[in-house]
Amino acid sequence: MNRAPFQLAPLDAVHDRAAFYSDSEPLNRYLREHATQDIRRRVAACFVALADGSRIAGYYTLASASLLLSDLPASTGNRLPRYPTVPAVRMGRLAVDQTFKGQGLGGALLADALARAARSEIAAFALMVDAKDEAAAAFYRHHGFIALPDSPRTLFLPLANIRRS
Repeated sequence: MNRAPFQLAPLDAVHDRAAFYSDSEPLNRYLREHATQDIRRRVAACFVALADGSRIAGYYTLASASLLLSDLPASTGNRLPRYPTVPAVRMGRLAVDQTFKGQGLGGALLADALARAARSEIAAFALMVDAKDEAAAAFYRHHGFIALPDSPRTLFLPLANIRRS
């Protein structure tokens, strides 16, 4: 029997958050102390990769957002309607437990986030992220994200690119 190593699901009360430990204490604290409130208040959705049914191996959050048209590279902005902002989905957080580093889970979580945003019935032009450091920005650039010209740690990927692939 070929079983996938991780199951992706929305964060639920039965998932073991206490054991999650990434390289980032703010991301650990968010999962333990704030994710449930954000879900309940409908300001973010949190999705987890589960190992062994309830152990969280990684997670990411999605929320609605917008990008200023004037912030986009001219080559992108010139092809869009002249509205002041364009709708986007923000991936606010992405973290992998140290035990599961090096297994491609970060990329798999990113792919899942892109797929969810692309198949949403609510229109959005891009998935955007605010990279916490240069290593995170490099990760997103590796996956095709484009940095905003005046804010190199804010990156986006047009969802039309995902729908075509």
